[in-house]
Amino acid sequence: MKHWRQYIKSIRIDMLFMWFIVVGAVMFAVMFSNVTPEKVDVVLLEPSPADIRSPKAVILVNETEERKRKAETAVEDIYYYDKGAGLEQAKKLNELVDAIKKLNEVESKKKDEERKLTVDEKIAQINDVKGDAQVSPASLGVLFESSADRLESVKTLSTSVISSLMSEEIELNKVQQARQNAEQIISQNASYPDTLEDAVVELTQSFIIHNKVLDYEKTREKRKEARDSVQQAEIKEGEVIVSEGDLVTAEVYKRLELAGLTSKKISYKPFVGLLLFIVLLLAGLYYFVKDSFEKENTKKHAVIYVILLVFSILMMKIVSLAGISGQMYLYYLVPIAAGTMMLKMLFSEQLALVTNVALSLCGAVIFNENTASSFHFVMALYILLSGVAGVIYLGKKHIKNKIIKAGLFVSFVNIGTVLLILLIQDGSYSAAETGAELGAAFLSGFLSSVLTLGLLPVIESWFGILSTAKLIELSNPNHPLLKKVLMEAPGTYHHSIMVANLSEAACESVGANGLLARVGSYYHDVGKAKRPHFFIENQMNMDNPHDKIAPHLSKTIITAHPYDGADMIREYKLPKEIVDIAEQHHGTTLLKYFYHKASQQSDKEISEMEFRYPGPKAQTKETAIIGVSDAVEAAVRSLSRPTPVKIEQIIKKIIAERLDDGQFDECDITLKELDTVAKTLSNTLKGIFHSRIEYPEEMKKVEIK
Repeated sequence: MKHWRQYIKSIRIDMLFMWFIVVGAVMFAVMFSNVTPEKVDVVLLEPSPADIRSPKAVILVNETEERKRKAETAVEDIYYYDKGAGLEQAKKLNELVDAIKKLNEVESKKKDEERKLTVDEKIAQINDVKGDAQVSPASLGVLFESSADRLESVKTLSTSVISSLMSEEIELNKVQQARQNAEQIISQNASYPDTLEDAVVELTQSFIIHNKVLDYEKTREKRKEARDSVQQAEIKEGEVIVSEGDLVTAEVYKRLELAGLTSKKISYKPFVGLLLFIVLLLAGLYYFVKDSFEKENTKKHAVIYVILLVFSILMMKIVSLAGISGQMYLYYLVPIAAGTMMLKMLFSEQLALVTNVALSLCGAVIFNENTASSFHFVMALYILLSGVAGVIYLGKKHIKNKIIKAGLFVSFVNIGTVLLILLIQDGSYSAAETGAELGAAFLSGFLSSVLTLGLLPVIESWFGILSTAKLIELSNPNHPLLKKVLMEAPGTYHHSIMVANLSEAACESVGANGLLARVGSYYHDVGKAKRPHFFIENQMNMDNPHDKIAPHLSKTIITAHPYDGADMIREYKLPKEIVDIAEQHHGTTLLKYFYHKASQQSDKEISEMEFRYPGPKAQTKETAIIGVSDAVEAAVRSLSRPTPVKIEQIIKKIIAERLDDGQFDECDITLKELDTVAKTLSNTLKGIFHSRIEYPEEMKKVEIK
């Protein structure tokens, strides 16, 4: 049996998965047009037929690189002053002059018959010392012919001039000016022959260089900073590429191409993205919904959930189509709160809120028709707050006659949402536009309540759903069937109230549906109203009619009340769950009193099967607990002086007997849960039959007076 239940549960989960695949297909079909890339019909060098906006952000790589290049070029070179450059150049000049002196000394010591070096040969020997100095062979020849004293004077003068001039900053473009200054200084201070003076000037000038040197590292860093500071050139999402009537130039056409508005080829990426969006969304919903519906233990809840989900999505799509003409205020007309309110009333607040988040994300895609963005987050916010408003209000007022008020509450929340959107956007809106949007927002709440009131009874009727709202409605003491029991079987009515209190507390202690148990308890014994005086709780100041009839007839009358009650409940068109509780709360238990009475009156053996209820046994936890509560309440009421110990013993005995009799075999209640039920029933009954102070007779008399 357990294996069979697990198999059924696995089938239910697979069916839910299949339903979600259907929902995914519907969502893809509904949102397909919303992600299809837009194409425009424009002709190069002709006016644009309309304002054309970019549907996406596009990075302009070439333009960005050009901006970076210009920024880099605009950064000037960074130089630093090399203070030691003058001394270094003076040192090089000294080395060159010393090399010439030394070479002259060597040549002067040669004998007459020895061959002396030519000027070119001398120059070749001092090339390493000369380095980069641009001194002509003629000037060097003059220096080679000068005396040592004259060369020493040249060295002193040239070194002084170089040190003096290069003590100040000399930029590259001012080197020539510095060399001219050197010529003037030498001309003013030297008394050399013309040829030597010219050679000294040339020698000195060749060693004067710029001492303001390019700082390569700092310059590179500054240029890199300039490149990095340049913002990327891009076409922003929603940016107007070309306005209506403006000429479509080659540059504009190129931008339209980059935005994908002119290509004849349709990209598959948006559709893959949509598919991924739907898969992620439904995967989260499936994980949450699966656990919720496993607790409900029925497939019809999944079907209803899927219907409401698809209904909400299609409703958003229909409203979005109405707004394609450009009347954006019509978007606020979407009565999305209808779906979430029905989910709240049929299932739970948590499921309604989670689904509302999913619907708001779907709305962000569905309502993107008149926007350049792929997601209309303003509508997502509107849908989210609208749906939450309906759920929150019904969380406090969970009865059907409050749905209109819930719709009014949604209307005011919608108006507040539209106002905050308008204020945050800080746009210029005419009074007519603002009034239209606020009016649509108000009507959205009204339409939500109308749809909820109209569709909820249809869904409950078609699928036989017993919602929380329906249970609360059935718990009204003014219900005709309950009034019938109250008038014709008052003892049974009181007994049912007591059983309702016990079973609700017990069900809630094990996670079962306490409200269903309470309402089911109100109706579980309505069949007794058909023959009320055959049941002891209704026998006030009268003889027990069972004393005058045969046990088999008593058995027939007693065992008929669950099925009489089921027939009456069906007649009043109450939900199947209430019918099942009436039929199953006694299961196949034995009428011990009449069985033993029949056995004593008969000479032959009487079969227990003749004195058992026909069944069926309890199929749910709620029915099983109501059956136990029913028996416990009757047993405790029969005690003359109930004490906590006696109450506890009776509860344990009744549960043990039903367990041994197999009355819990067809429901999924566990031994641990039965133990919890026993403790809860004991605590509840102890609160009802608590000890009272016995007043002395004298005090009673005083009180009476």
